[in-house]
Amino acid sequence: MPFFAGVDIGGTNIKAGIVDYNGDIYGEADTPTGADRPQDVVFEDILGAVKKAAENAKINLSDIKAVGMGSPGVMDSEKGVVIYNNNLGWKDFHICDKMTEALKVPSVIENDADAAALGEVIAGSAKGAKRAIIVTLGTGVGVGIVINEKILRGSEFGHMVIKHNGRPCNCGRRGCFESYCSATGLINMTKEKIAEYPESTLAKIGNKDGVNGKTVFDAAEMGDEVAKKLIDEYLDYLACGLANLIDGLQPEVVGLSGGVAKQGEKLLKPLREKVYAEIYKGILTPAKIVTCTLGYKAGVIGTAMAVRDL
Repeated sequence: MPFFAGVDIGGTNIKAGIVDYNGDIYGEADTPTGADRPQDVVFEDILGAVKKAAENAKINLSDIKAVGMGSPGVMDSEKGVVIYNNNLGWKDFHICDKMTEALKVPSVIENDADAAALGEVIAGSAKGAKRAIIVTLGTGVGVGIVINEKILRGSEFGHMVIKHNGRPCNCGRRGCFESYCSATGLINMTKEKIAEYPESTLAKIGNKDGVNGKTVFDAAEMGDEVAKKLIDEYLDYLACGLANLIDGLQPEVVGLSGGVAKQGEKLLKPLREKVYAEIYKGILTPAKIVTCTLGYKAGVIGTAMAVRDL
């Protein structure tokens, strides 16, 4: 049976897994990233995590046929280079050359959101879909697109504009999907409402516990009208972005991941209504909109599946 190593390189932790051709995990390992260290030093821990995962899977390193890795940032996957990873401070890191030299097998580096999308298609919320989009609502907005179980590389739909001349974005544009629909965007909007309505329940919760992506939902559950209106506004922006993606790419499934998506059906039910009202009426079978199911395993499985046909 062929085995593949999948590695998700996060800013906090490195997670590795040994995966079979069907996407089943046989052994895992993780280690702190130590992002402030030189990239060559971090690589040794990545290699160590792969070796430990193989040990936990009770296989020999020679049983690994290829290694897939996922990293935030900009990749040249064809050349196996991390062009830029802001979280780790990596620039022009030829990581695949190092992995191939160490284990004598082919290796590939993918953007982590793309890899997670492939994981969800192979073994998660979008399993079996020929066309799927996975949208991560985290610090930013990551959009992974998978067609016929292959990653469509190079998309930056988090930076499509959904409101002309809107909120400034870190990319330099204004009104980006990410500026409104990331957890960061929702937190910023929540803080603005707290300042505007200091006597609201939303303000009392935020001032007591601090503001995060869950604050507005907690306040809405307590009946706060300010919070309810803010959620409705947030869903309008999110529906606009998702409708654009659905119209342009016509996926069978759209999966949402990240902290905001943990609201489950409380988020999805009103969101579906808004999206289906927005999309092009010529689409006969609208995409299913679901919550992703794999968590961190999506990145491990997805990176492994990206190399299974090498």
